[in-house]
Amino acid sequence: MSRQVSYRWRLRKAMADADMFTSTALTGPLAERGITLSASQVHRLVTGTPERLNLTVLAALCDILHVSPADLITVDAADATAAAVTSAAAGSAGPAPGLMPPRPRRVTLEP
Repeated sequence: MSRQVSYRWRLRKAMADADMFTSTALTGPLAERGITLSASQVHRLVTGTPERLNLTVLAALCDILHVSPADLITVDAADATAAAVTSAAAGSAGPAPGLMPPRPRRVTLEP
């Protein structure tokens, strides 16, 4: 039986718990630890969910925010058959995991 594994990136929550509310607040502390990231890289790290993450960056984030990696990354795992049954029961509750919701298309109306 195969398992469906997913994760949630909780950096923004950890930052809020440490009274850090902007992505630029991380730039200085990361630089103090020898990690030089551009403002856009830090912004993507805070607002998005990374697929790959350097362990040095993860360790620095844990040190800055005084948390463990388990506080930043939560893992969810379920049997693939149970996930399929849950998805079928949910119906049209949203897109399948890993898929983006459909985007609206521009329509041109002619008289």
